[in-house]
Amino acid sequence: MKTRWWTIAIILGLVVVNYIDRSAISFAASHLRDEFGITTAQYGIISSAFSIGYMLFALLSGPLVDRFGSRRVLITGMFIWAAATALTPFAGGFIGLILLRILLGAGEAPCFPAATRIASRWLPAHERGKALAMIGGVAVSGSLLIGGPILTQLIALTSWKGMFWVLAIAGLVWVAVAFPFLKNSPSEASFVSEEEQRYIRSGQTDGEDSGHESKVDWGEILRNRNLWLVGLGYFSWGFMFWAFMYWLPQYLEHEFGLSIKAVGGFSVAPWAAGVVGALAGGILVDRVYKRTESIRSRFVIIGVALLLAGASIAPIVFFPGNLTIALICISAGVGFGFVTGGIWWVASIDAAPSQPGTAAGFADACFALSGIIAPTVMGFIVGRTGTYNGGFLVMTILCLVGAVAMLFFTKEPEREPAAVVPGAPKGEFTTAK
Repeated sequence: MKTRWWTIAIILGLVVVNYIDRSAISFAASHLRDEFGITTAQYGIISSAFSIGYMLFALLSGPLVDRFGSRRVLITGMFIWAAATALTPFAGGFIGLILLRILLGAGEAPCFPAATRIASRWLPAHERGKALAMIGGVAVSGSLLIGGPILTQLIALTSWKGMFWVLAIAGLVWVAVAFPFLKNSPSEASFVSEEEQRYIRSGQTDGEDSGHESKVDWGEILRNRNLWLVGLGYFSWGFMFWAFMYWLPQYLEHEFGLSIKAVGGFSVAPWAAGVVGALAGGILVDRVYKRTESIRSRFVIIGVALLLAGASIAPIVFFPGNLTIALICISAGVGFGFVTGGIWWVASIDAAPSQPGTAAGFADACFALSGIIAPTVMGFIVGRTGTYNGGFLVMTILCLVGAVAMLFFTKEPEREPAAVVPGAPKGEFTTAK
């Protein structure tokens, strides 16, 4: 394995631990209600609390990653979120759970801004689509795919409290692996060959070989029209994603009377579809870009995927109470949604190649905002109506809004002519500055 892909593999492991940790509470929801007297509405608020910490620190962690480098910020974040996970059984009640979920969100927030920066520093541009699809799509959906069976079995073997402690230990194991091997850029890694370093630099723009930046230019971020539209689209997909991550086990358990073990099995299908969608999206975005060299082609792919995701969810409203139809529709919606999984991060790099962590943090904060809103809205709808149909309708509408934004309001960025990099492999170019 080339060194650059070993680095990506370490980040993939981080994402798996990240998403299994954040979704664990959905499988312990019934136990939390019994232990702490949590109501359905309060559970929705507790789920949203994670994204409060996540959104605030996604905005902060992007500049921190660009300033201090991914390695230091990620390892510090892992210690924070491992502590929050381990302390969850000792929360004591509603307020304690809210505070620990905010802390967990703060610890996990640097993950994707740091991963985006590492991809831009360790990979040439033409390899980033599939890598970021693996990081932002396959690893996310894959962790939720395996997370259901793993978490339900951990609860059965160790109790719901033991499940949280095992997850905290898994985070510390990741630190032990990452500490000696994870570097901010190839230039900081003595174990990278000169040949591989030349290959990586041949596909980078000026400034993308640095491990960290001296300052952050927020003006470049906030003036970028495409980045704002990416934020809107990411919010639209995020509502569906967060709603299913926190409410799918509850939906299957209460709507169809499934046991917790059966919920773990049936929850596999949507996230398996997400893995397929993420793989397809990663391959598609790289191939289309290689053929067209159009950055806007990425937004078109996102728009079509959001349109299909929203259309897939709509039939559930008209055929309530049918488990087969529900699983097919949810799986299709999640699968099409995850086609966009890695493209958000590619688009962030394109928006601000000199400070990809900050750009990714901005996009991630928009995604986190939907994570604040979606669980609470779903809890309110279910609590008031006794049905999930209103939530499915909101998902469909938001996906349509995001699709329109991506398809009709994005534009091709102005770029400098490409120039051949001395010593680059034949056919490889970079953007002139």
